[in-house]
Amino acid sequence: MLFEHGDNYYYVVWETSCTSGAPLLEWWYDDASRHSIEPWYRKIDDTHHRYTAIFGPVANISHVHYKVNNYRLSTKQYTIVRRGEAELNRVLVIADNQNGPTEFRKVLTGIQQYYGASSKPDTILHVGDAVQNVGSLSNWQRHLFAPMEDRSGLHHTTPTVFVPGNHDHDKRRVSSNRNLYMDMYHGLYDTDELGKTAVTNGSYHRFFHSLSVGSARIIVLDAECASKEESEFLERELKSLAFQSARFRIVTVHIPPYIEFWDPYGWNKKNEKHWGEHIRLEYDPLFRKHNVDLVISGHQHNYQRSTVSHSTNSARLGTITYAIVGGAGGMLDLERVEDWNMYNVTYLNHHFVALDIKDRSLSWTAVSSTGSVIDHFAVQR
Repeated sequence: MLFEHGDNYYYVVWETSCTSGAPLLEWWYDDASRHSIEPWYRKIDDTHHRYTAIFGPVANISHVHYKVNNYRLSTKQYTIVRRGEAELNRVLVIADNQNGPTEFRKVLTGIQQYYGASSKPDTILHVGDAVQNVGSLSNWQRHLFAPMEDRSGLHHTTPTVFVPGNHDHDKRRVSSNRNLYMDMYHGLYDTDELGKTAVTNGSYHRFFHSLSVGSARIIVLDAECASKEESEFLERELKSLAFQSARFRIVTVHIPPYIEFWDPYGWNKKNEKHWGEHIRLEYDPLFRKHNVDLVISGHQHNYQRSTVSHSTNSARLGTITYAIVGGAGGMLDLERVEDWNMYNVTYLNHHFVALDIKDRSLSWTAVSSTGSVIDHFAVQR
């Protein structure tokens, strides 16, 4: 499976049924010399052996190729297509497929039909909760890997920008880390933190990062592990030239600032209403202050969208859109627990979103698993 993390870095995760002799990941540009990366290894069990290799930084070039070799065999060549700002960048947005492989397959079938046989998204933005239990091998196989392989195969050539959900990682940061496949998702800015020991023993995690997709700048936040480090990162990124000069400014975080549907017992009796308070109370004022255009979340298993003014101050122009896209397969949230009196659209069923970005244009189309358009908006700059 192919992931993108930070500007111009990719990592590839693959698995074998037995230990693989001297595996290497090779990557290259058209008509260019090849680079070889030695992966790091983690034994899941006797018949599941995981390898992970990071490559980059990748130059601003349209095609990047990669494959995995060992001393006897190799995979086929896979090609990542990288688009420029003036080109159409097609982003598939999904979230919360966990514990719903049958419905997830229906959503993936709808995605195939939407894009057609001759087209596909350039990026997958997964807004969290890919599995129910990060320590369950069967969860990873049934909830994520098998449906993706059976219905699309997108995960080989379309990089996934992964936003961690509350079910997606073990926050303990210890050597016995239970996260079987996402424990390698760590920061890529400080190269001294790429040491294999820190990665393989689970002692270092940093999910938050930022990257550009066409003319949009996207900040990825970790809703579960609020920290001084993440707060400082968010303020720094919001103020950065890369973010402020982008045509479209997007933040994605698994738990929405404004939740309306949930299990009433968990919401009221188990204090689950407080899980995302720091996002609403600390982060959201920063989103508005720094003119964020779009906040994309999951967590709540249905679809909602709201577009409101950045501020009640009429001297400050502009709007911010909040979108909840938690409908890729998990059991739906149908009971209302709050009313923020702000959402323009509510759809209580499974869905995906096609986000198209091209130069000065952004188009957002929410589609049901059966192919019906349930919401659409566009922004022209």
